Amino acid sequence: TSQMPATTSTIRFGELNKNKLISRRRIMKVKYLGVLLLALLSLYGCDDNTGTLGMDMLPDSDGISAKTETFDVSTKSMLADKVYSKTSTGYIGKFTDPDPKGFGNYEASFLAELNCTENFTFPAVYEESADGKSGKGTMVKDEVEKIQLVVYYSSWFGDSLNACRMSAYELNDEWLKVRKDPDKYRYTNIDTKLYHESKALGKKAYTAYDTSVPDSVRKATDSNGNSTYYPNITFPLDKELGNNILKLNRQYQEKKNDFFDNSDKFIENVFKGVYLQTDYGDGTILYVDRVDLQMQFRFHYVDSLGVKLTKKVTDKNGEAGTDSTYLATAVAFASTKEVIQANKFENSEKLAEKVNNDNEKGWSYLKSPAGIFTEATLPYDEIAKKLANDTLNAVKLTFTNYKQDNQEYKFSMSAPQTVLLVRQKDMESFFVNNELADNVTSFVATHNSVETNQYTFKNIARLVSTCINEKKAAKQKAKEAAGAAWDEAAWEDEWNEGEGKNWNKVVLIPVVVTYDTSSNNPSMIGIQHDLKPTYAKLKGGDPAFGGSTLKIEVTHTSFNK
Repeated sequence: TSQMPATTSTIRFGELNKNKLISRRRIMKVKYLGVLLLALLSLYGCDDNTGTLGMDMLPDSDGISAKTETFDVSTKSMLADKVYSKTSTGYIGKFTDPDPKGFGNYEASFLAELNCTENFTFPAVYEESADGKSGKGTMVKDEVEKIQLVVYYSSWFGDSLNACRMSAYELNDEWLKVRKDPDKYRYTNIDTKLYHESKALGKKAYTAYDTSVPDSVRKATDSNGNSTYYPNITFPLDKELGNNILKLNRQYQEKKNDFFDNSDKFIENVFKGVYLQTDYGDGTILYVDRVDLQMQFRFHYVDSLGVKLTKKVTDKNGEAGTDSTYLATAVAFASTKEVIQANKFENSEKLAEKVNNDNEKGWSYLKSPAGIFTEATLPYDEIAKKLANDTLNAVKLTFTNYKQDNQEYKFSMSAPQTVLLVRQKDMESFFVNNELADNVTSFVATHNSVETNQYTFKNIARLVSTCINEKKAAKQKAKEAAGAAWDEAAWEDEWNEGEGKNWNKVVLIPVVVTYDTSSNNPSMIGIQHDLKPTYAKLKGGDPAFGGSTLKIEVTHTSFNK
C-alpha cells in the first residue's frame, strides 16, 4: 500500500481495515513460507542448504506451493585404469573372479621402504675392565646370528587354505631416482619391475591360515588379554646382509658416515626397501599391516655393574663356568607411515571388455580395486530452465544395485560399503589433495544392503546450484565480452566442447572413510579409494542397449498468482 500524504491527519475506517487485512495476509504468507521450508528441511536431513535459481525478489502473490519434479539421469561404466593410492596397507596376491562372465583376474603387489629411527645404533660388544670387576657393552661378538624379513597381516580375502608362494626383492638404484616424485609411484599402475633387483632376497610358500601353528600359540594372550599371535610370513635372509648393515652402523658410531641419521639417509645408503609379489597361487589376497627387518644377536647376561654373569650349572657340553649368554631378536627396521609404501594392481583385459562391450551397457558397474566407476550425467540445463523462477529446496539421487547372490560361489565379492559422489573434473585432485566430502561438490553414501539395496544421496541441491551458477557466470562473462557479436548457440557449442565438456558429469567411486572415534561425535578424517575386492551392478545404463535412465527428484518452491 502507498503511504498517505504528510498533510493528511486522518484515515478512513475502511482504508484502515484494508491496510490491516493486507498486513495480516503478508504475515500469514511469511508464516506459511517458514512452515513450508521447515517441513522440507526436516524431510531431507541435515544437508539441506537451499539454492535459489533466478528470482531475486518474492513475487507479490499469496499462492505458495512445494512441488517435486523428476528428471532423467543417464549412467555408464567408466574404466578406472589407475587410482591414487596412499595407504599403509599392502595388498598382495592374485584373485580370479569365479563367475565365467565376471571381471577376470587381477594381481596385487607392493613395495615398501623401511624406517630407521634417528641416530640409530646397535648395542656395543662387551668389554671387561682390566681388573675384571666391571664392564661395558652386552653383545658377545660383533656379528649377526640371524636376519629375517617378516610380513605381518591380520586379514585377507579369498581362500585361507589356498597354496601360494611369495617372493621378496630388494629395491634398486632406479627407485632412488623416483622416490622424491609422488607422481611416479602413488598411482596403482606403477611399473614395479623397474625398481627392484632381479635376484630375490628369498621365496616362501604359505597359506593365509597357517595350519602348522598350534591352537596354544594361536590363542595365546598376554596379561591384559591381548592376543600375542600375529599371522606372518617369514623370509630367512643371508647373514651377509645383516653383517653389512652392522658394519656400516659401527662406522656410523665412529663418525665415518651419516647413514643412520634418519630414514632418508638409511634408505639411500644402506637398505632401499623391498618389493613383494606372489609368483604362485590364485584365490587369496593378503592385507599386509607391516613389514619388519629383524636381526638376532647373542648377548651376555650382566649384573648391575656390567660384569658378565657365569652359569651356575654344567652346560650340555659338560663345560662349567663359561659366560652365560642368550639370543635376542629385535625389530631393527620396519615399514611405517613415515616412509613410502606403494601398491600395484594389474587387471586382466576382461575388465575393459566389460566396459566397452555393448552387451554390458544396459547397466553400469562399480568394481574395486582400481577397476570400474559409474559416470552419471546430471540434467542441470533442464532443471535450470524448469525452475527458473523457483527456489530449489532439495535434490535426491539414488543408485540401485541388482541383487548379488554371494552364495553362488564360495568366495564372491560383495558390494562396496561406501561410495563417493564427486564431480568428474575433481575426481583425481580430490584424492591427491586428501580432501573430505564437503556436501557441496562431493558426498558420501553408505550401501543399504538390508532394506533397499541402494546408495542414496538425500540432498545434492548445493551441487546442482553450484554447477548451474557456474555455467551462468561463464555465459554472462562471455556475453559481456562479445557485446553486439554475441551468438548464444555458438557459445553453447563451444562450452560443450571445451570448458563445459564434463561440467554436468559426476562419478560414483568405491571408497573407505576413516573417522576419528576419540570423541562422542566421530568426525570424518580421511577418504581413500577402496582397494579391497568389491563390485556392484547398478541399474541404469544406456537405453539403446536395454538400460533405463535413473530419476533425480527435485523439490522446489513456487510462488503463484
